[in-house]
Amino acid sequence: MQPDSKKTDQVASDLFAKCREFTAAQEVIDAGFYPYYRPISSAVGDVVVVNDQEMIMIGSNNYLGLVGDPRVKEAAAQASLKYGSGCTGSRLLNGTLDLHVELEEQLAKFMKCEAALVFSTGFQTNLGTISCLVNRDDIILIDRSNHASIVDGCRLAYGKTKKYAHNDMDDLDRVLEISMNNGFRGGVLIITDGVFSMEGDIVDLPRMCRIADKYGARVMVDDAHSIGVMGEGGRGTAEHFGLIDRVDLTMGTFSKSFASLGGFIVGDANTIDYVKHFARALIFSASIPPGAAAAVLAVLKIMAEEPERRERLWKNTRKMHEGLRSLGFDLGTTETPVVPIMIFDDMTCFKIWRDLSDEGIFANAVVPPAVAPGMSLIRTSYTATHTDDQLDRVLDTFARLGKKYGII
Repeated sequence: MQPDSKKTDQVASDLFAKCREFTAAQEVIDAGFYPYYRPISSAVGDVVVVNDQEMIMIGSNNYLGLVGDPRVKEAAAQASLKYGSGCTGSRLLNGTLDLHVELEEQLAKFMKCEAALVFSTGFQTNLGTISCLVNRDDIILIDRSNHASIVDGCRLAYGKTKKYAHNDMDDLDRVLEISMNNGFRGGVLIITDGVFSMEGDIVDLPRMCRIADKYGARVMVDDAHSIGVMGEGGRGTAEHFGLIDRVDLTMGTFSKSFASLGGFIVGDANTIDYVKHFARALIFSASIPPGAAAAVLAVLKIMAEEPERRERLWKNTRKMHEGLRSLGFDLGTTETPVVPIMIFDDMTCFKIWRDLSDEGIFANAVVPPAVAPGMSLIRTSYTATHTDDQLDRVLDTFARLGKKYGII
């Protein structure tokens, strides 16, 4: 008798049973309130087309308004014509183009760091960097509101992960002190978002760095929503606080201000070289296509030549902060172009989202588990290229709906 033909009394439960039992999404679809996976049939600019309807886009991360810029599109097109549509391999083997090397050199120069490394996505950047740097005897300290890619990177790392209260440096100090007093002798990596993607607030980086110095910890900042937005030159949170020389690692994405796809990490040359040779998310993933790399290079040039874009972004941000708060909306602790409008109740959030859509406003409904229970919100974000007429229409629409649902 063959080994696999032996009889057994043990029968596995159906792995896919949970899939059949998951009905929540379909129930929301049937009720007409499903806000996700909407197909857009136009360029993702300040106006988009969804189901043949033109909508003002306040739900993207196109902060500098460069997704549809002719110079960026032309750079991507020319690179695709020269190199082809993809690289068909990982950076380690056959997937490194001279374009990738040039991009890393320009990113390191722009970020005022020794070296840069480009990954296929921002999510993979965090997964690969965190998991390869943190070993079994090390610990990671993360903000409870950090992005999911940081959380997943910590899950892959062999070291122990500890969380501290959102942007609470006293709690960070407390957690670190307890760890050190318990005989811990490994390395410590503190990881935080620079600008938090849902709340829109900014990390208290100066105090974080002082605490890191106190305990000999390293600091890594996820600046996905900060680069192009924060700092005199758009270099992110560290530049905003004058701490470029103190932050050990800065992570960024190309899918927001850079109007492309991919991610990168910058830091000292030795650390970046180590990540380059040990990050599985880099070594075993195909490299970003040439068009994506060329688009980022074009954006870097535009950012240097047109600082007024960032100025317009902040002008529009201030207009929306002041306008929405004057109407009576609760925007939480945001200080940035990420502007959450607190609704709190899940169903009210879905209803407001649907009414916004009906009135030609594309925003994002965010409910648990993406936020804490009872903290549902409409997430909006603004760009350098939104016009006053567009923003006034958004404010007028929110004013009507806020009154309709008793929010204001």
